[in-house]
Amino acid sequence: MIRNERRGGLTLLLIDRPDKANSLTEAMLRDLTAALDDAAADPESRALILTGTGKVFSAGADLDEAKAGLAKSSEWERLSARMATMPCLTIAALNGTLAGGAFGMVLACDLRIAVPDAKFFYPVMKLGFLPQPSDPRRLTQLVGPSRARMILMAGERIEAPEALSWGLIDRIVRPADLMRQAEALAADCLAATPDHVTAIKAMAGQR
Repeated sequence: MIRNERRGGLTLLLIDRPDKANSLTEAMLRDLTAALDDAAADPESRALILTGTGKVFSAGADLDEAKAGLAKSSEWERLSARMATMPCLTIAALNGTLAGGAFGMVLACDLRIAVPDAKFFYPVMKLGFLPQPSDPRRLTQLVGPSRARMILMAGERIEAPEALSWGLIDRIVRPADLMRQAEALAADCLAATPDHVTAIKAMAGQR
């Protein structure tokens, strides 16, 4: 359910469980983290694109596994921490709605682009869970404390235009152009040396 494709210095990670709105199991979280580990260990790695299949990027935790304890698993934080420390440019190409625990790995990416119909919500208050430890900090860094509370505490569903104006995403892209735009954002890094990419990322600050 996690597809991993390498194209020279570009890694493409695809969440492929559209029949379940790309909801994430613990095994999928481990697979995503392992794929990031592999990309980070590749001396030629310069860019990574994270996306999904279907009309939802990810609905967050698989409901059955969430009831069995997945919502409190340390695998969420391991995944977002690994994404945040990637030595290459990381781009979330959001093919649809982003919800719940799936926020973590996306907030930890360097860039986020989304289709016009994407919605953003993190219903931890309603569901009685705490967000993953690093998510409120990264969310606050992007949108500010009041808007972070709108999402985490008031349970607001944010549509793509508002998400863009808040700084939660960086660009709205037509679905047909999503991957082309993501690859265009990665083009300069792919034309550079890996050391150059890593150096500039370090100067700009890790997520």
